[in-house]
Amino acid sequence: MTAEARGRRLLPGGRTAVERKWPESNSALPEERKPGKLGSSPAPGPAPCRGHVSGAVTYLRPCGVRGAVAGLLLLGTRCVPCVRCASAEAGSASCGAMARVWQQPFLNVFRHFKVDEWKRSTKEGDVAAVTDKTLKCTVYRVRGAVSASNYIQLPKTSTQSLGLTGRYLYVLFRPLPAKHFVIHLDVSTEDSQVIRVSFSNLFKEFKSTATWLQFPFICEAGTPREGVAFPGARWTCLQLDLHDILLVYLQRCYSHLKGVRLCASMLVRSLYTSDLCFDPAITVAEARRSKLPVTPIPREMAFPVPKGESWHDRYVHIRFPSGSSHVPSELVQKSGFPPEAAGRVPRLLPSPGACSKPARDSRARVIQKHDPTASRWATSMPRPLPEVSVSCERSEVSRVVGPSDCIQEPSAWVEATDEHASGDGLHVSACQPTVEPVAPEDTAPHGPPGGKQSLPEAALGKKRFQQRSFLPDPILRLKGVVGFGGHSTKWALWALDGAAVVYPCHAVVVALRVETREQRLFLGHTDKVSALALDGSSSLLASAQARPHSMLRLWDFQTGSCLALFRSPVHTISSLSFSNNGELLCGVGKDRHGRTTVLVWGMAQLGRGGEAVILAKAHSDADVQAFEIAAFDEARMASCGRGSVRLWRLRGGALRSCAVDLGEHHTLEFTDLAFGPAQNGHTLYVCSRSGHILEIDHQRMAVRHARRLLPLQTPRGPLAPKRTFSSGPGIAINSLSVSRSACAVGSEDGYLRLWPLDFSSVLLEAEHEGPVSSVRVSPGGLRVLSTTSSGHLGFLDIPSQEYRLLVRSHTAPVLALATERSRGQLATVSQDRTVRVWDLATLQQLYDFTSPEEAPRAVAFHPTQPTFFCGFSSGAVRSFSLEAAEVLVEHRCHRGAITGLAASPDGRFLFSACSRGALAQYHSGAPRCRVLRVAANVVCQEACPSSSILAVSEDSCLLAFVGPSKYTVSIVDTASLDELLRVNVSALDLAGSCLDSAVALCFGPSPPSHLLVSTSSNTIAVLDARSGHMVRELSCGNPAACASLALSADGRFLLTAAERAVRLWDYAMQAGLSCQVCATPPPQVYIGHSEPVRAVAFTPDQQQLLSVGDAIFLWDILVPREGWSPGSVQGAPGPPPTCEAGALFPSDRSRGPEDLHQASGPSVLVQKEAGRAGDGACGVTGGPWDLGRRPHPCGWPSVCSTVGARARRPARPNSYRHFTARYKASSPAQGLSLPPAGDEWLRLKAVVGYNGNGRTNLVWSPDTGFFAYTCGCLVVVEDLHSGAQQHWLGHPEEISTLALSHDAQVLASASGRSGAASRCQIRLWDVPRGSCRQLLSHHDTAVQALAFSLDDRLLITLGDCGDGTLALWSTATCELLSSTRLPEPVHGMAFSPWHTGELACVGQGILTLQLLWGQAGDVSLQAHREPVPEELGGCELSSLCYGAAPLLYCGSNEGQVCVWDTRAGCCFLAWEADEGEIGVLLCSGTWLVSGSNTRRLRLWAVGAVPELRRRGSGARSSSVFLERELTLDGAVVSAVFHDSMDMGVVGTTAGTLWYISWAEGTSTRLISGHRSKVNEVAFSPDESHCATCSDDGSVRVWCVASTELLIQFQVLSQSCLCLAWSPQSCGCPEEQHVAAGYSDGTLRVFSIPRSAVELKMYPHTAALTALAFSADGQTIVSGDKDGLVAVSHLRTGMTFRVLSDHRGAPICTLQSTRKECGDFGAEGTDLWLAASGDQRVSVWASDWLRDHCELVDWLSFPAPSLAEVVLAAPWAQGPRPPPCTVPPQVPSCLPPSLAAFCPWDPALLVCAGLGVSPEVAFYSLRQKQVVEKIPLPFFAVSMSLSPGAHLVAIGFSERMVRLLDCASGTVQDFAGHDDSVQLCRFAPSAQLLFTAAHSEILVWEVTGH
Repeated sequence: MTAEARGRRLLPGGRTAVERKWPESNSALPEERKPGKLGSSPAPGPAPCRGHVSGAVTYLRPCGVRGAVAGLLLLGTRCVPCVRCASAEAGSASCGAMARVWQQPFLNVFRHFKVDEWKRSTKEGDVAAVTDKTLKCTVYRVRGAVSASNYIQLPKTSTQSLGLTGRYLYVLFRPLPAKHFVIHLDVSTEDSQVIRVSFSNLFKEFKSTATWLQFPFICEAGTPREGVAFPGARWTCLQLDLHDILLVYLQRCYSHLKGVRLCASMLVRSLYTSDLCFDPAITVAEARRSKLPVTPIPREMAFPVPKGESWHDRYVHIRFPSGSSHVPSELVQKSGFPPEAAGRVPRLLPSPGACSKPARDSRARVIQKHDPTASRWATSMPRPLPEVSVSCERSEVSRVVGPSDCIQEPSAWVEATDEHASGDGLHVSACQPTVEPVAPEDTAPHGPPGGKQSLPEAALGKKRFQQRSFLPDPILRLKGVVGFGGHSTKWALWALDGAAVVYPCHAVVVALRVETREQRLFLGHTDKVSALALDGSSSLLASAQARPHSMLRLWDFQTGSCLALFRSPVHTISSLSFSNNGELLCGVGKDRHGRTTVLVWGMAQLGRGGEAVILAKAHSDADVQAFEIAAFDEARMASCGRGSVRLWRLRGGALRSCAVDLGEHHTLEFTDLAFGPAQNGHTLYVCSRSGHILEIDHQRMAVRHARRLLPLQTPRGPLAPKRTFSSGPGIAINSLSVSRSACAVGSEDGYLRLWPLDFSSVLLEAEHEGPVSSVRVSPGGLRVLSTTSSGHLGFLDIPSQEYRLLVRSHTAPVLALATERSRGQLATVSQDRTVRVWDLATLQQLYDFTSPEEAPRAVAFHPTQPTFFCGFSSGAVRSFSLEAAEVLVEHRCHRGAITGLAASPDGRFLFSACSRGALAQYHSGAPRCRVLRVAANVVCQEACPSSSILAVSEDSCLLAFVGPSKYTVSIVDTASLDELLRVNVSALDLAGSCLDSAVALCFGPSPPSHLLVSTSSNTIAVLDARSGHMVRELSCGNPAACASLALSADGRFLLTAAERAVRLWDYAMQAGLSCQVCATPPPQVYIGHSEPVRAVAFTPDQQQLLSVGDAIFLWDILVPREGWSPGSVQGAPGPPPTCEAGALFPSDRSRGPEDLHQASGPSVLVQKEAGRAGDGACGVTGGPWDLGRRPHPCGWPSVCSTVGARARRPARPNSYRHFTARYKASSPAQGLSLPPAGDEWLRLKAVVGYNGNGRTNLVWSPDTGFFAYTCGCLVVVEDLHSGAQQHWLGHPEEISTLALSHDAQVLASASGRSGAASRCQIRLWDVPRGSCRQLLSHHDTAVQALAFSLDDRLLITLGDCGDGTLALWSTATCELLSSTRLPEPVHGMAFSPWHTGELACVGQGILTLQLLWGQAGDVSLQAHREPVPEELGGCELSSLCYGAAPLLYCGSNEGQVCVWDTRAGCCFLAWEADEGEIGVLLCSGTWLVSGSNTRRLRLWAVGAVPELRRRGSGARSSSVFLERELTLDGAVVSAVFHDSMDMGVVGTTAGTLWYISWAEGTSTRLISGHRSKVNEVAFSPDESHCATCSDDGSVRVWCVASTELLIQFQVLSQSCLCLAWSPQSCGCPEEQHVAAGYSDGTLRVFSIPRSAVELKMYPHTAALTALAFSADGQTIVSGDKDGLVAVSHLRTGMTFRVLSDHRGAPICTLQSTRKECGDFGAEGTDLWLAASGDQRVSVWASDWLRDHCELVDWLSFPAPSLAEVVLAAPWAQGPRPPPCTVPPQVPSCLPPSLAAFCPWDPALLVCAGLGVSPEVAFYSLRQKQVVEKIPLPFFAVSMSLSPGAHLVAIGFSERMVRLLDCASGTVQDFAGHDDSVQLCRFAPSAQLLFTAAHSEILVWEVTGH
């Protein structure tokens, strides 16, 4: 019930009123009053004049035939001269009473401003005064072909104001037949914001921004009666309620009317303003004679009506917004409605019917300020017309909601009082009324005393008209955008404090905090932002948009509100500049003649209710590229451009300029300028495209110094020289910025350079991926902001010399998107020919793939594997690996460009369509998908590339696509591609004038199986996918067809995209409403994109949605998903009540409003037989919060079995607390040749890395010093003092979690299910002995959490979301005591520290389990559930910990910490503890530690919380203090602290263990490993150090003895694929270099002593795959993915030789050694080899100092058969898919080619992975043949030869390492890896062996050899 309806009694027909009699009044009429107690007296206020009547506003909508919409306003009569009453009724406080008196009771605007003299008004074009025959008076005719060029404007200039305060504006006009007209109103609000309100029959739909409302004026078609003119030829009284228009649509308060423009084509008599609401059809005489409670129109405003005719036959009355209350039946009979109407009746769209809740609330507040005598409709919210409609005309015109949550609704109708009645009947038509939600008790019939029905009710009988509301409104909020630039990439500004940067993202202005990456959005522009400016105090922000003429917005930067909106007199503004004090704003643009125009606006009056005023305007023939106001003098400015530098001065209201004498530099093209600091005097710095930087003395108007930036010269020394200024060709400089001590320069070569002001040498430089387009030095001078033309935004931190990238973006429109569930990732393809992968949580880019030769068109993620598929314009479909960041498979079965991609939800199939009409089916179950079928000419060849052209059903059984023609939609079987159904879309609309075609497709959730088809006729057809029958049809209401559509997983929301708008529909309500009795709610429309939206989608968690076009927009859905169910919508169909087996809670899906009552019934005890694991359940009772749950429909079951309950796994919850095993393409090998105990050749010495993918996989006992963590499938026990490690092996898969008993004697560890086992492993370890005590198995998928009871007698294990079971074990007997199936995801659990048998779980609420022991030793569970309080906003609880008795602390997924009283069962305190999900909570004493996915670790002082518990619900969180905060390198997943909480260890997702000291406030890195796959290990010559490289782009240098990380080199957004350590050089033995090759083709050389980058080279265009130093260390040999081998000098970086003998296959191995080569028939000092993926090995002899290279030998091996490769490949284990069908010449399916020189025999070459069989081959370079072969069980993926013994270490995909003794032929196998062993490397001393599996590095000690 809304605010205005509360506290009133109900009158017949649903009216609300109280009765009151005025003395000597004509009648007792109902009157509105403020909400209050029923029967209370009205609030005091000005009493009306004697004889006045104030009555209820009643607005009826009678309608005779279709199209005739009319209305009648009935008000209490009053005397016109009563100014005091009229002023009290108006209710506006914006102007004083004296300012309003002269405008009462009405004002003739034309007469007051003397329009006929044209002194205070103006006319343009064909405007003339003519005599109208109908009105018999002079009117003004405005006509012309272009409306904008023919108009009447009041006042004369836009800087003046009419100052009219009347609430209503009456426009008496007549549209010219078959012509367009436009009416513009400039309305000022109380906060001095100017809003333009426009009405026109040019507009096709409602549009809205924060400062502009556009309403369409529509004439409905019909047949006019004889003698009645068409409405287009009739005079119209347009009555506009300016107060309600601003309040309802923009939630602003009306102040006054500023200006009016009446544009062609129309006849206009005059304009009137008044605070009174007149009825133009009733004269004063008629009102007195009939005693009607209306305000008659004054004689001056009245239209003449001939005697005997009706006013409605000749004229039209339109009131907007319209009232919507009932007219009492007795008043209806008095009103004398005219006869039935026909013809076309104008109407306005929309009606303010359904406004958002904030709008209603604000409206209710305004109501209370009005006088009680004011008219009801003038003060209350426009109410709907309930239950009085005989016929319902539906409208599908949508509401529009802007991104800033402002309400912009185009949904309902505005009525015209063109009324005609026939006979005695009364016809009432409600055209799209908007109805507010009605409580169940409000729907009961209420009749008047005596039981009589009103006339409408009698006409309707018992039929009820109901309208559904789409709430909340708005339901979306723009959370963030991914993009930069749009119009240009040169605008990015620092805020004054240097903590935030401001930049444009197309039509959105973004303020980004650099530390937290938090975005603040400035919304309102409708086109791309072309310029930005901030004043010196960062209080005013100015922005200009691109389209001519440029619209400028002035913002309050601190609050984000728009202060002013005005149009500039020039076209696109290219530059803006504020004076330092913010009083002047300068803008530069071009006028319509192409001349450069400089404008100066004054801002002095802006904050005092005034507006921006143009102070000066100047034209210039000079080109202006940059313009700036001097900070020291706001009257001085400077500009630069092509061939000119000019100084400007504002004096006496005139702007004048003078050119600087540039001398020989007059031909340069200048790009940017900056005034020097104050200490430099009068210096102006200007840069140019030729590389020049000029220092200009702006006092003397002369050039002081000229310098030039030149490219790098050929280096002569070991270090590359820096850039210098001298003569020669220069480097183009795009931007510069000056601080007190330095000048930052951004140039075309991609470098940001920082120079001192004397430009003596470069201080710092940073290289970018593209040309630097702008630079800005922060106000403090410590940071330099830079932007690039490639869409990057970042800054250089000068003190730390680090560069931080803030924003990456596409540089062209985004074409398609795809989302991935498990990792929360988004993939996009764009016209900039890139494919990018983003993190949905942070909106940061993770990967990008560039295709310069072909454009990507479509993208799709694999549902279960870490791969995605992309289709290109060439017809290629490629599969990309997210782990290796490389292409897995490429298919070219299409001849045309790819138009669509779709993957089946079960991951079995992938489908692609092309522009030639072909449809391809792929088997995507294996990592390398293969083509199954290609069908020709089945897909429409005219279809545009779209993410919605192909659709797969939820059950993966049906595939739908548009084809064979655009008029048909085909549905086929996904497995066989057999056609099941073909629907002719063109036949769905038989009344259409043209054939309808399909545009986009989308399957709905199943059941029911619905297919949604977007058509070219702007409709969405909902089809039955089984029969093809149309279930219903939705009208989009927009001129363009929906290009993309998506349906939420629960079927509630439908998301569509058309043009630049996004529409969200309440699809579930649409499905549940009947067209005969209910009007479907229109969609909410959201604007903000500056280009057409190409694709839309829901995020995997269904909490947000995405729209892409010009940029990537992420929207929050402002409704808790778990709080909705289909049955919660009254009248909507829902599934029948179900009883799920094993469920703790009853089904909530059928709950309706009638079910809102307290759940009853005692706690249910479910007996569980001891030792049985098959079934069991526990009971639950509704707690104090459980008011919304209905009892079980079948009665509460006593026992529910879990058999079959696991068949359908629930969706993965959106919580990072849940463990997700990393995808692995391998499985463990069977039948290993394990060595006997004590006779092992290898002993595991150390493990480098920590598994950041685990959850709570870190334990520490401060009392005993026991410390353990996990790495892969190993439990690592480490001594914190000495660093010595023990390794507990046994788990076959990655360990998910750990738990340590309270006495530190038992450690529990859990791992996932392996391919051989059907269930997960849980191991209990004896800590003192270090051995496995017991192996447990129960859970199906993964174990999420483990916990020991207080007495360590019990162990509880919690399965993940796919398992959903809670198991209780006895630690003494290791027996399963109980197992319970959970009905909803649980994110965490903990045993109570006070009660042994009490356990708490958190998820959607708190579930408390009480263990009850029976006499026979059996265990039963009693459950009690407390939902999350509504005050927390519908979040979920993600973590918990117990505090002081009886407190339980819980963290939520939205960052709150709430405190529960476990005795009272209620939450009494909550506070905002973080911005992200809290995954870790630890409490001890008075301290609480929280860790979240925002990388923050916080320490809270909670000592006052026990005292707050005594206050109950009145507790406040002000007594909880944040003591410390640390930011780590990843989300916090594990933590353990000392009881004193002063120190602890924390694990993060980055694979790092941190030692935390709260006393010192420090974090120290204990364990650190790579985040991604390790690709190479290289050793220093003395073996003291080693270096590793990884796909995460890092090169890390370790100490071999301690495995401690010493140095880390990080390259962002690239993968480091190969590595080599330079050999000891004779000339400089102290120099040590590490060369690293990257995926972008770059080669970087790092100096280890200096810890710096020594050299960066580009020897390749493709990714580097192998590296080797020459024997002398002066030459680098590198190989790439395309098979090219490049030879480069280390000192110069010059590549002097390229070998292409292996072209076409990637280089797998490069090795170089120093040998005398005479024995092999070749000359040279070095012998080196190259092995490529096509089974070829080449051996070369070289002398690089003499530039000599000669081929020694060439080996070509036959490729293994594909069947053997598939069987031996890691993806072949488990359920085997069909073999790979990639042709043999494609090397991606073959094992890697491994080759190495034999250390113990210089003439031997050892090869693996070559040949038809898995074996190791020994090739003699002297005999030119294979001399020995040793068979292997599998194909090798890595190999290393020991330098000290005849040992070969071989790594396999089967997660094992084999050590082969070549002398004896014996082998030993070693396990311990949880993935393919992609790396084996012996140390130079042969005492150590390094192996790597994904990101974990294992260090083995070689023993016995």
